[in-house]
Amino acid sequence: MYYIGLFVKRLFDFFSSLIAIILLLPIWIIIPIWIKIDSKGPVFFKQERRTKNGKVFKMLKFRSMVVNAESMGTGLFNYQDDPRVTKSGRFLRNTSIDELPQLFNILIGQMSIVGPRPCVKYELGDYDTLNKKYKKRFKMKAGLTGLAQVKGRNDISWDDKVVYDGIYIDKFRKWGFLYDIKILFSSVFKVFKKENIYENKVDDSISDEESSKRAEEEIIRIAHLPDEE
Repeated sequence: MYYIGLFVKRLFDFFSSLIAIILLLPIWIIIPIWIKIDSKGPVFFKQERRTKNGKVFKMLKFRSMVVNAESMGTGLFNYQDDPRVTKSGRFLRNTSIDELPQLFNILIGQMSIVGPRPCVKYELGDYDTLNKKYKKRFKMKAGLTGLAQVKGRNDISWDDKVVYDGIYIDKFRKWGFLYDIKILFSSVFKVFKKENIYENKVDDSISDEESSKRAEEEIIRIAHLPDEE
């Protein structure tokens, strides 16, 4: 059942991403023009992320921030009214259109439509020393959407996301591709509601930069806690 589910999942990923890429032809023309008019820099943002078994690949997005934003301000964290986000980028993020180029990652097999969201290469610290709870999420190919995104997206902690990722992997083993279909329908409603787009600060009394620093350190600490007996 599990391997049949993986086979059906890959067929769905390939054909659905191919069809979507073709149908979204106007997007591939209009959005790049808007991005280039709005700010200096490339149309696409490429970032090293991790997928199944910790393999690193370059994930694509439409660029929604100023160039080199990752090395400025709050780094990987994006809070409300982030000054690094461009005018076009705010719309792209609010509508999740910035994520559409990942259809090409899905088409060539680096990602799946449904699965744990791919973390930035260094986001969780050293991959080899992750505890079992955090490493479990890498048993499945990274996804465009997933159970964690349906349950809260950026409104829940990294640890909660990892718990949901683990639940997804267990449910997929039991229900196969049918569980992906359920998540897909829930994801569509989530996008239209435009909920939980931005991350929450760990403490509203401190600066965004300090909040992101504390959050980053805590994520790495928890990801490397000793395994529970």
